[in-house]
Amino acid sequence: MQPLITWNESNKAHSAQWRSESGMPPPKRVMIADDTMKADDAYRLACEGTALLWRGDFQNAKQLLQAMSRRNTRKAERSRKTPAQPGEAFHLHRQAQSQRARTLAMILIPLDADYTIPLRRAPDMRQACNEAYGRGSKPSVASLRELLGLVGAHEWRKKGVEIAQLGARIHPHYGVFSPVRGEYLDLVDQAPLPATELAFDIGTGTGVIAALLAQRGVKHIVATDQDARALSCARDNLTRLGLNDKVEVIEADLFPAGKAPLIVCNPPWIPARPSSPVEHAIYDPDSRMLRGFLGGLAAHLAPGGEGWLVISDIAEHLGLRTRDELLALIEASGLQVIERMDIRPQHPKSADQTDPLHAARAAEVTSLWRLASSS
Repeated sequence: MQPLITWNESNKAHSAQWRSESGMPPPKRVMIADDTMKADDAYRLACEGTALLWRGDFQNAKQLLQAMSRRNTRKAERSRKTPAQPGEAFHLHRQAQSQRARTLAMILIPLDADYTIPLRRAPDMRQACNEAYGRGSKPSVASLRELLGLVGAHEWRKKGVEIAQLGARIHPHYGVFSPVRGEYLDLVDQAPLPATELAFDIGTGTGVIAALLAQRGVKHIVATDQDARALSCARDNLTRLGLNDKVEVIEADLFPAGKAPLIVCNPPWIPARPSSPVEHAIYDPDSRMLRGFLGGLAAHLAPGGEGWLVISDIAEHLGLRTRDELLALIEASGLQVIERMDIRPQHPKSADQTDPLHAARAAEVTSLWRLASSS
């Protein structure tokens, strides 16, 4: 059942479907707002948990959101403390992100059944909403901040992300992690292939690793994922690239049936709880996917085969997992390390000294661990 949001307007009770990809519950306090609303008042109400259902000009709502964002940034800078430990810095950063998201989600936009926005100067967001929410059937309400995110994702999907190693673009769907960090693809492109008959790509996401393996000459790849959006995204990208005859995309929790001489996995790198469904590609609670991959790898490797674990050590620099813990997991899974290939990050945040996690990002190394059965 889709949750409902309720409010009073013109002395009448109203309700509509509530949409939130972050899993945020419908606000309990809702008041009607329009172009007369001042930014200071809007920010105060939002901090107190009162949502503002917008009835004014859409572009004015965007300007109000920007003004609230600036106020939130100034408040965060005034209250920022220097944490004693890296883990504390991470948790404080996540807490601040969560509080910011809740506050800035309090400007609400009405949507007609077909996702038309019944406001002055409102853009056409119907395609972006259909891609993220599915076909609409009833009027609904969503956060302006989320809707702007949907539009950004839609534009990214249309344009695609240039993948140098492929010489082509990958088109990420909403909620599927985009391969914007190319260094891990450099590792997959450079590691020596143990065989070219068959490979498994575990947690394929956009399908980019499967596509890269196919380009390198692997004749058949089975790519798995358990997320419906990822499965659709991978199939779309592989169709665009003309690789459907080489890559089979199937729904599975980690491994498909059988064994392969090469099994690749790029699990989420940070062992923490995601705060929304779209964060599952970044955060892996209790290292579930990492543990599952390592724990099942030996049983799915063909004789003489290799498993490639592609992972950053960012969790180590954040104090969330130690190198010894990772090595113990590998050993306990009946695996041995053949080689570790390393590369430094090239993304802008690694050089951004204003980032609260700068120390960890600056020290980060991404690695491809070539693993084999130790038995």
